[in-house]
Amino acid sequence: MNDLFALVDCNNFYVSCERVFNPALKHRPVVVLSNNDGCIIARSEEAKAIGIRMGQPVFECRPLIARHGVRVYSSNYSLYGDISRRIMDVLHLSCPEVETYSIDEAFLNLAGLPDSPRDFCRDLRGRIKKWVGVPVSVGIAPSKTLAKAAARVAKKDPGLQGVLDIRSRTDEVLASTGVEDVWGIGRRYARLLRRHGIRTALDLSRVDDGWARRNLTITGLRTVTELRGTSCIPLEDARETSKTIICSRSFGRKVYRIDELSEAAAAYTARAAETRRAQGSAASFLQVMLVEFPFNEGFPATRIASANIPVATAYTPELIGYAKALLARVYRRGPAYRKTGVMLAGIVPRGRLQMNLFHPCHEGPKQLALMEAMDGINSRWGRGTIGFAAAGFERPWWMRQAKKSPRFTTSWADLPRVKA
Repeated sequence: MNDLFALVDCNNFYVSCERVFNPALKHRPVVVLSNNDGCIIARSEEAKAIGIRMGQPVFECRPLIARHGVRVYSSNYSLYGDISRRIMDVLHLSCPEVETYSIDEAFLNLAGLPDSPRDFCRDLRGRIKKWVGVPVSVGIAPSKTLAKAAARVAKKDPGLQGVLDIRSRTDEVLASTGVEDVWGIGRRYARLLRRHGIRTALDLSRVDDGWARRNLTITGLRTVTELRGTSCIPLEDARETSKTIICSRSFGRKVYRIDELSEAAAAYTARAAETRRAQGSAASFLQVMLVEFPFNEGFPATRIASANIPVATAYTPELIGYAKALLARVYRRGPAYRKTGVMLAGIVPRGRLQMNLFHPCHEGPKQLALMEAMDGINSRWGRGTIGFAAAGFERPWWMRQAKKSPRFTTSWADLPRVKA
């Protein structure tokens, strides 16, 4: 049986999520901002048309925003994450093999489905739009790399109505795709390829295997083979457990006091530990990072402290204790700080912890039950429903989100009101 994949890619995902609960935004220029409302990370097609660039600082766009009535929103990750989950649920209901690739992308295995691939994907696209409200584009191809290229074209060409089966026009699509836009080719390899006269995906598909292996390694050769229509990257049933978890945010204002920094470190540690438990793993290494404002003098810009944990754990109170102790080691009174972060590493499965003769394990049955109860409550009623006092209550250091829309689907207080 020949391999056949589809990539489902949500169009302007963050903007589309904002439009689901605010239909007045349709056909209007809309942008979504990064943490602390600093840069533009999502744009509607109308915003792109007036010249707003991806990653552009918002202060540079203020004249355009005012002139064209652009609607500006802070990132609302609770809303985006929940809508992403709904889309993935629709995909799993419609197709037996699905790989969630990112918050707004998923690969499907179309091999063996009874319907025509194009008809199936058009029906699926309509179902997602009707049930969730988010428009998607779909690329169909015999390999995942080609499916990515097809979805990119389907998103840009209105005549395709959101679906492209690349098998009927492979060379045309590859010839119009710059080598830097090929999935798996980063900036360094793109520069190398262009120096050798390889400018498009079609050029890359025609390079010699030996040259590809020598210059792009075996991973690059796999990409070349995928561009030729031979599948080398299988569908994954589940994302591989990450080897590290990093939770870090810039503050919404300057922070000087260690008590506020400790609240931030505790909050980020709790979030990272929750992610570890969700993946069924524990951490045996913790690192805390503290970043000053760049204009401070007499102090290094970034301070880092780390510790090995004798018995790997995902028990939040124990991890918070380590984080606060490490923060006290790197904190210096005087400078203004703009960011802190926590990294958990040394990951092991929770069911196979190596005990330590000289250090007791602090994660017994009661602690496991407590963490399970907390995770269950926060999963059902929304993240942050219950938490640890060490993470603070008012959180004046929290990032700026002055233009954040309501959490329509994850907060009882933000449910839309309908007046009849």
